[in-house]
Amino acid sequence: MTVTLVFIAMMMAIFGGWLFSHSINVRPWEAQPAGKSSRQMPAGVTASRVGLGVFLAVATSLFALTISAYLMRHDMGHDWQPLAVPGLLWWNSACLVLGSVALQAAWQAARREDALRLRRGLLMGGGFTIAFILGQALAWWQLQVTGVYLAANPANAFFFLLTALHALHLLGGLFAWSRSLFQLQQGATPRAVLPSIELCALYWHFLLVVWGILFALLLMT
Repeated sequence: MTVTLVFIAMMMAIFGGWLFSHSINVRPWEAQPAGKSSRQMPAGVTASRVGLGVFLAVATSLFALTISAYLMRHDMGHDWQPLAVPGLLWWNSACLVLGSVALQAAWQAARREDALRLRRGLLMGGGFTIAFILGQALAWWQLQVTGVYLAANPANAFFFLLTALHALHLLGGLFAWSRSLFQLQQGATPRAVLPSIELCALYWHFLLVVWGILFALLLMT
């Protein structure tokens, strides 16, 4: 339970720090321009950012509860037989790191209104992410071939559960990524897609941190 609380606190601190950094320069005591409501939200707190924050809070809780169940089951009996983590997961982790870096570069390019670097960063970010997911599927297949089946023991079941849950979140992110790429292909300007690129980059960074925690947990147990 302590690990769960630490995980939740860490992820919420990351989100809170990001939200604070985007609203630190807002001065709500200053007079609002004519024609604008006095109840207008601060410029750094947009609906899309708040929506992402709520989703990340839910996702954090889901991963934290799953990790808590993993640790509790690990300590519950003699039927837990640790499996050897496939070496392919190291290469997959490198792909996810590169994908996150590429989307960060795309975010910066969108802020500079550099359409060429933006498109390149998006394509590389999506490509490395797809490579990560395919690599995870290959790792699952390798385990099945060597006789490591999901129902054989609890360690196997939790390995497939944790990695599949993470991959599903990445697939959801790829949907938003594909929409941003489609808008660019349709002629949208970097400034127009900047909000969606920002959310994609932040979401990828979040899932990179989550994967680092999951991978370390699998290696240690």
